[in-house]
Amino acid sequence: MATYYEDIDVGDTHTFGDRTISKDEIIEFAEQYDPQTYHVDEDAAEDSMFGELIASGWHTASLCMREFVENIADEAWLGARGIDELRWIKPVTPGDTLSMTVEVVDKRPLEDDPTVGHVDTRLTAYNQDDEAVITWIGLGIVARRDAEQS
Repeated sequence: MATYYEDIDVGDTHTFGDRTISKDEIIEFAEQYDPQTYHVDEDAAEDSMFGELIASGWHTASLCMREFVENIADEAWLGARGIDELRWIKPVTPGDTLSMTVEVVDKRPLEDDPTVGHVDTRLTAYNQDDEAVITWIGLGIVARRDAEQS
């Protein structure tokens, strides 16, 4: 069942996840997309400011996006206008298990297109110690069930 613009309220909150990140997937992602030494080489990472191998922030963001799509976004979620306030708060290391919370922080219809509305969500991912590791505001576009309702 689709979740349309009319079904969403500011303050709605969803929690999901429990995704454990392995050393191999950290290195594999980084080798392809972000080959900085502290993402691909354990020895070099020990000498970095992080002191150990860490996941690329882009890897962390991608994992969170995957969880968002699998747990919230459905056919009524049509895409996004972008992301605001992206922050990598704490490095993600091999063996960390991430869970996410998504809260609807703003909602408004589009006056020039009555078929969709804007729904802004704050995603925050936490590690197994309940420490925030990443946060952003997603600027979603969601289909409206009935253009006469708002």
